[in-house]
Amino acid sequence: MIARGDVFLAALGADAERLHPQILAQMRATVTLDRAEGVFAMAGSRFGRLGVIAVPVVGPRMMLTRFGRDIPFSLLTRSGRTSRGRATLDSTREFHFPGGTQFVVDRVTESVVPGLVRNLLGTRGRVELIEECSVTAEGFLRMRTRRIALRLWGRRFALRGVLGIAVDLEDGWDEGNQRRTIEMRATNPLVGTILEYRGWYRYSDDPVAASSP
Repeated sequence: MIARGDVFLAALGADAERLHPQILAQMRATVTLDRAEGVFAMAGSRFGRLGVIAVPVVGPRMMLTRFGRDIPFSLLTRSGRTSRGRATLDSTREFHFPGGTQFVVDRVTESVVPGLVRNLLGTRGRVELIEECSVTAEGFLRMRTRRIALRLWGRRFALRGVLGIAVDLEDGWDEGNQRRTIEMRATNPLVGTILEYRGWYRYSDDPVAASSP
C-alpha cells in the first residue's frame, strides 16, 4: 500500500513533521484509492462560458465555465509511483453546480528537486505547473507556482509575463469542525483572478473500490 500523501511528504522532507497532526496523519494513511466529499463556499470562474474557448488548446477536464456558491464537490484520488519510483497522485474533482457537474483532473508527481512537485492539468496534461510545497505557521500545506508551461506537439512553451498564471493553494485543518479546508486562487497579471475555490472536505471512511479517477 502507498501512503495517501506520499507525493507531498516526499516534497516536504523533514518539514513534513511541521504539518498539523491531523493533516500529517491523513497523509500517512496507507490508502491507494480514496474519496472525499465537501462543499465549496464559492467556486468557479467569473469568465463563465468564455473558458470553453481555451479547451481546444488545453484539453478537456481542466477549465470551469461556471461560478457559484455552496457548491457540493467530490474528490477522487489514486496514489501511486512512476516506473522510476517517484510518488504520484491522480485527482478528479467533481464540482456539482446546479446546471451540471464539471470536472478538473490533474496528476502531481514528486520532483527530483527537493521542495517541488510537477503538476499536469487536464485529461491530456497539456498545462504543466512546477509548484513549491511548504508548511505554514499553522501547519497547513501550501503550494505556489514557480513555473508554468504549455505542452504541445512534443514541446514545452514557457508561459511568462502576461501569459503566466500564478496558482496559490492552501490545504488546512478546521479544528472546530474536525475537517480539512481548501483554498485555491489562480491569477493572471493582466486579467486578475481566473479561477478560484474555497471550502472544506472530509475523506470517506472506506477507500474507493472503483476505477481510477
